[in-house]
Amino acid sequence: MPSALILTTGGPGAPALADDLAAAGVQVVGTADCLNLVRYVIKNEPDVVMVYDARPGPALFDSIRRVADSAPRPIVLFTPDPDAESIALATDAGVHAYVVNGYNPARLRPVMHLAQARFRRDQILQEELAELNRRFAERTLVDRAKGILMGARQLREEEAYRALRTAAMHTKQRIGQVSQEVIDSARYGEAINRAGHLRMLSQRLVKLYALQCCPVRLPEVAGLLADSVAAVEANLATLARSLSRPTFGDLVDAVAVPWGRLRGALRAPAAAARLPDVDALAEEVLAQAEQLTANLEIAAFATALHVINVAGRQRMLSQRLAKQALLSALTGMAAEDGTAAELVGGFAYLQALPLSNAAIKAELALATSCWDAVRAALQHAGSPAGQERIARLSEELLGHFDALTELLERGMQALVR
Repeated sequence: MPSALILTTGGPGAPALADDLAAAGVQVVGTADCLNLVRYVIKNEPDVVMVYDARPGPALFDSIRRVADSAPRPIVLFTPDPDAESIALATDAGVHAYVVNGYNPARLRPVMHLAQARFRRDQILQEELAELNRRFAERTLVDRAKGILMGARQLREEEAYRALRTAAMHTKQRIGQVSQEVIDSARYGEAINRAGHLRMLSQRLVKLYALQCCPVRLPEVAGLLADSVAAVEANLATLARSLSRPTFGDLVDAVAVPWGRLRGALRAPAAAARLPDVDALAEEVLAQAEQLTANLEIAAFATALHVINVAGRQRMLSQRLAKQALLSALTGMAAEDGTAAELVGGFAYLQALPLSNAAIKAELALATSCWDAVRAALQHAGSPAGQERIARLSEELLGHFDALTELLERGMQALVR
């Protein structure tokens, strides 16, 4: 037995809809007013909504539109109002049968069938339109992802498409979903790289400040320190501009606040006595930069970005280790807190990756060789010659990790699973 929900509007001349529907073999599952129509439709799930309104107006059309948006059903509207504007408004709202001066108990079932047929046709058309929109959106995503792959891995267009299709098959996803992952990886990859740079710079700045206090003065230190300050400013500005303010703005600000204090401390003449205070400020910057980087990686939810994060963290650890050795020699502060072990663990992780990129393999090998030299130099941190060697080798190791991170960022699509 078909079912109907009656919408009462309180208008004059309303027919006995409930009695006439029951006589026509239609089960009346309830009556509702405009305010509660959606709730009653969801609760009773009628086959059709039947309405009589002598003067249909905005309240009725808004109620019908909410049903169309939330719980679509065929809707029949009986009315003596022949106004063309009302007919247009009713059609736009989602009325499937607008019957003017045509109420007749004998016609109730045929009119219901008409509304149901039009409703089914509308649903099919909406599904077809949604599918077309989905395909168009997917094609746009695929084109963008192909462009990223072509640039990152030097692929031809057909090779890039084949890579996306293969990844979709292996992960049992639509090619559009895989394409979105590639696009997100590219977008978040740069942000993670920059946030990771902030971690590294917090440690490098203290290392360079400490080198100004060493017996052997390296002429390039002042320039490197100035460049590092400028790099922090540039990375913060780019992250503030490129990341979503509601999502990440507080995290970027949390880095900027302690950075402002550290920047002020670095302007004062270098002195060994001030090193602990400068280092404490740098640790605040590091902690907040770590928080930002971790949240970016979580937001992206891509394996490749964890790889970039690990490589970027190696940059920071290389500078942290050199900083700790110099601070220990100059102030007697604890020289090591597990940084070397963490650096070794990062090497092990990167070396275990299924890397197919020859350039990445070569850069990782160079970084490993340089790390061996740094480790040997750390044993002589108490001498001026050892400090000079630590300074130069730590910058060389940083260069290798910088290059490795950049290569991984450009080729990260190869690691997207």
